[in-house]
Amino acid sequence: TASRSSRTMSRPLWLSRIVSRISSLEYSMSVLVIILAVLAGVVGIIGSVVPALPGPPVSWVGLMILYFWGKGTNGAGDPMSLTFLLVWLGITVAVTVIDYIVPSWFTKVTGGTKAAGRGAMAGMLVGLFVPPVGIILGTLLGAFLAELIFADKNGWESAKSALGAFMGFLCGTGIKLIASGMMMYYIVVYLT
Repeated sequence: TASRSSRTMSRPLWLSRIVSRISSLEYSMSVLVIILAVLAGVVGIIGSVVPALPGPPVSWVGLMILYFWGKGTNGAGDPMSLTFLLVWLGITVAVTVIDYIVPSWFTKVTGGTKAAGRGAMAGMLVGLFVPPVGIILGTLLGAFLAELIFADKNGWESAKSALGAFMGFLCGTGIKLIASGMMMYYIVVYLT
């Protein structure tokens, strides 16, 4: 009778293999989710500086991945709530809109034209090849030359416009970096 009860308590070999594969698949999915979420957070931070990448929206995707995965908790053991995710969606939308408004507002306040904004963007793209000095000088020089050449302004007016375009770029980039950095922080918190 002892051998009979031990046989009924043990799993058949085929069932043990299935359970083993499922747990292995769950582990692989967990690793994949972690990699995707962290990658989205890092790309979001990079995208806060590089104009071709939408920084905060990509970081928010990292949070969304963790929310739908549903296994991450913060330090207190609480899972990410839908409210938390939607608040960060609102912040992401606000930061993205502000990033489009602030640079042009700073340029207008300092007497610049659209040429200064376009020149700053072109200069920053060229400056990406020599970061971070190239980004700063490229933005300033691009806006200055665009105002000087295309808006027919003198040196002082062009410099003033270039400074405004640069300040707008710094404010927009700073806001995006803060938002993406905070989202990356929460991605790491909800992984533990």
